[in-house]
Amino acid sequence: MQTKRIMLGVASALALVTIAVSAASYQVDTVHSTVGFAIKHLGISEVHGDFTKFSGTIEYDAAKPEEFKASGTVEVASINTGNKMRDDHLRSPDFFDAAKFPEIKFAVSSVQKEASGWVVKGQFTMHGVTKEIELHGELAGPIQDPMGKTRIGITAATTLNRQDYGLTFNKTLDKGGLMIGNDVKISLNIEAVQ
Repeated sequence: MQTKRIMLGVASALALVTIAVSAASYQVDTVHSTVGFAIKHLGISEVHGDFTKFSGTIEYDAAKPEEFKASGTVEVASINTGNKMRDDHLRSPDFFDAAKFPEIKFAVSSVQKEASGWVVKGQFTMHGVTKEIELHGELAGPIQDPMGKTRIGITAATTLNRQDYGLTFNKTLDKGGLMIGNDVKISLNIEAVQ
């Protein structure tokens, strides 16, 4: 009877340990990931760019995807639109003021499955301002890569108004309209490895 109780206690403890470690920790693989954006120029086209330096940690259990947790940091100075003069201007106090606000941060607070995919809410900090934002996307995996490492994939997108974060620089065109749009499309294509 005593042995049975001990065995039951050990089995219960092992079950609790299994539950506690079921969510795996993943690190963003920057070689296979992009943090991109697009914004209107002169009201007729879009300028696309990305940030080349970023990092992130993800806690994910495929059996409980709604408990997904993640946080990430982007280095503002790594902005890249393919034009050095424009990128230097974007780093300046007219825009991001990278010297004063060197990082953009995001931390997930909730994840919910909807018919169209996953809705991820979290705290987004840019240019010294923090607001809750909502991204829509997909979670994929986990899978094993050819080296035997476990990986997951995340695609997510949202649109932000840059003025909400104090990025207000603009110029009015001679015939009306603005040189730069206010809405910024954000797109994340993330691959993370355990």
